[in-house]
Amino acid sequence: MPIEELSGAVQYVMDLIGIFAFALSGAFLAVRKDFDIFGTVILSEAAGLGGGLFRDLVLGITPVAFTDLGYFFTPCVAALIVYFGYRLRHDEKVYEGKPFDISDAAALGLFSVTGTIKALSHGLNSPAAVTLGSASAVGGGVLAYLLALEQPTLLRWNRDLYALPAFVGATSVAMLYHLALLNVGTAIGASLFAFVLRLLALRYSWRTPRSQFWRNPFAGMRQQPPPANPAPDLASSMQADMATLPSVDVGRSTPPHSATDTVTLRRIDMGPLSRRGDGVQPTTPTPGSDQDPRLLLHWPARRDHNGQDHASPGR
Repeated sequence: MPIEELSGAVQYVMDLIGIFAFALSGAFLAVRKDFDIFGTVILSEAAGLGGGLFRDLVLGITPVAFTDLGYFFTPCVAALIVYFGYRLRHDEKVYEGKPFDISDAAALGLFSVTGTIKALSHGLNSPAAVTLGSASAVGGGVLAYLLALEQPTLLRWNRDLYALPAFVGATSVAMLYHLALLNVGTAIGASLFAFVLRLLALRYSWRTPRSQFWRNPFAGMRQQPPPANPAPDLASSMQADMATLPSVDVGRSTPPHSATDTVTLRRIDMGPLSRRGDGVQPTTPTPGSDQDPRLLLHWPARRDHNGQDHASPGR
């Protein structure tokens, strides 16, 4: 079958199926993020049509999403099915992402094939067609993730293979085209191959290897080795500080001669302080030879009923 015939009615049907599957994945993401009906429709449109819009803009043609109502209403139907489905919104599998992953894998396989076929039909060479087919397969999911303020799966190292199945599907189509074996059956087989590869990656957690900079346990910023002399905890630090404090000799009257000597305090006689009652004020003792006048309490004079000042009583 010529590629012009394959890129006609067959690609139209495969495009609608892929758009519906991608729109389902976008709607599942919107339900998980607790979006309203408008947010769910917008995220479904972005996931279903984002990759196709990018593909058509690169090819320099009018996006079919603006010329064919089938492309526009297919994501709306998917959004309504997911949004008003009571069991879908209250099912734990939805929040675990299992339906989202399955529909996203199906759309990934379909769009990698249809995008590459359309790029080849417009005269692009094989590397450019494979690149554009892979980009159209992952573009809708990336756009939906960005609108939902989440990091796309394509950029996360701790997620299963995502870009590689799309690249494998696009490469298979390019090889079949150059071998003159590209027809409806082989195109569907290439999309199924990419779909199964994505499911196997989800099942067995296949991931691309990380950089040596992060795989080294003693390198990187997130896995630094422990310090050679770790800082002690708060309790041991306080005990060590208390042990180094100088002892206080209360009875010593000789002032310290250096900074290393112990600090001494004079005794304070608490006798002059009396309990405050009605009209009773604390007394001011007379400075003695064994008392520091700076430590004495000075109380202001009190007035009697005639307005005259009287000194505070002594001892």
